[in-house]
Amino acid sequence: MSSVLVTGSADGIGRETARTLIRMGHRVVVHARSGERAADVRKAIPDAAVVVVGELTSLDGTRGLAGEAGLHGPYDAVIHNAGVGGGVPRRELSADGLERIFQVNVLAPYLLTALMERPARLVYLTSGLEANGAVDLDDLQHERGRWDGEQAYSDSKLCDVLLAFAVARRWTEVRSNAVDPGWIRTRMGGPGATDPLPLGAETPVWLASSDDPAAAVSGRYFKRRRELRANPVAYDEALQEGLLERCAALTGVTLPR
Repeated sequence: MSSVLVTGSADGIGRETARTLIRMGHRVVVHARSGERAADVRKAIPDAAVVVVGELTSLDGTRGLAGEAGLHGPYDAVIHNAGVGGGVPRRELSADGLERIFQVNVLAPYLLTALMERPARLVYLTSGLEANGAVDLDDLQHERGRWDGEQAYSDSKLCDVLLAFAVARRWTEVRSNAVDPGWIRTRMGGPGATDPLPLGAETPVWLASSDDPAAAVSGRYFKRRRELRANPVAYDEALQEGLLERCAALTGVTLPR
């Protein structure tokens, strides 16, 4: 039996991932962004070991989540599933003064990774839209030019792949991989999505728990349990390091070597 933390477990792929791991006999700690959502998660996933709470649009909330989740570890795997979509008409700032999509999708998994004890496996959920992403280290929060929420989302998902690859390179004892779950019928994916919910959870569950040699790798990009090539930019080690430096500057926390 493995111990697994799944962020963003209130609905969608995160909830399905947690339920699947529990059915397989694993100990699963789930996450909600508020006490109200935590109550919903307890009802939806009654066999979860613990529900931890942390608001990822807040640096303090994310630090608190790292501390609370750490009390219920250590973990064999952490699945960074939580995220927000790009369907917003204008650039939104958090209470920290940070662009919301970048903060939740990139800074939150970075901060949790840096603050928590290293698990054996890390899984970062990205999106096929990472192929359309671009990374400007001097404008990660889209402060310049016309706002485009979908582009900001695509860029954040490319950053997630960079983060997974950077961690794999720095922490050679940890299996750190990125997963495109597909276009899944969830609240975020929308009613027009092509793929059913269980398909979105399949590969994160496999990477977090399987002894399959194909899953015993690091620094890779997967979809449907198949290794694919990510956006070529994701393999740029200088860009990976640049992203880590910017995240460290924004959060005040450096990813340990």
